[in-house]
Amino acid sequence: MAAAPQAPKRGSIRKTRPLVVKTSLNNPYVISWSTLEREDIHFILQTLEDKFKSIGLQKIEDKKRKKTSFIKKQRCSLDVEISDDPKEEVPEGDVQVSGWTPAHVRKQLVIGVNEVTRALERNELLLVLVCKSAKPAMITSHMIQLSLSRTVPACQVPQLSQRIAPVIGLKCVLALGFRKNTVDFAEEVRAILPRVPSLNVPWLQDRTQDPKDSLETESLESQDKDTADTSFDDVTKLSKRKLAEGGQASAATLQPLRIKKLLPNPSKIRKPPKIKKSVSK
Repeated sequence: MAAAPQAPKRGSIRKTRPLVVKTSLNNPYVISWSTLEREDIHFILQTLEDKFKSIGLQKIEDKKRKKTSFIKKQRCSLDVEISDDPKEEVPEGDVQVSGWTPAHVRKQLVIGVNEVTRALERNELLLVLVCKSAKPAMITSHMIQLSLSRTVPACQVPQLSQRIAPVIGLKCVLALGFRKNTVDFAEEVRAILPRVPSLNVPWLQDRTQDPKDSLETESLESQDKDTADTSFDDVTKLSKRKLAEGGQASAATLQPLRIKKLLPNPSKIRKPPKIKKSVSK
């Protein structure tokens, strides 16, 4: 005899939870400093070292003044009378004030990562040099976009801190910048600029190598002022004509984002509107 068919088992069927997926975008561009040749590295370090030695720029810290101030603070806290040691007294003519020796030369330079970043944001520099030994690399990598957007030549120089820091009396020099009003370092900046390689940022164009760019931008600005009353289509036609005649554009003009239409999210779960029950009187 054939076996009787078994009845289906009763029980709650568990619903599988939907897999949560989060979309993330990866940056395909890797921003890095352009490499310098050995001859250029040696030339930059040697010219800067010789110039700093000839000028005599140094940061002097008066150790005797530090010791006496520390001793005075300790004695004042204990309410003890201070008796100055005659051996530690220095004649008035030989007193060295702590700070930079030629103050006017120090004002022409920008030393340190934070100071160079602020000067780049204000567009006050002619040249930026960064030490390769800065770790992590994130400390100085933001200067690539800043210097390129401000059209300031910049490069990464190996052993910059090891060679320059002891000459000027500092522990380390991770970034060094030269201001636009520099007079003492004008010749050195002119000699270093041709050896600085161009930076590569995909969404920004390098305008530091071409001297005609400033004239082209000024002419474009004057033409934009003249065509301010024209329509948007006329301006695009003019820009296309300039590109066809002169080649690539020197400056990247960013247009504002315009939203044409908003589409609702089809996967969004929408709750039905609540229906108010009519109260029977």
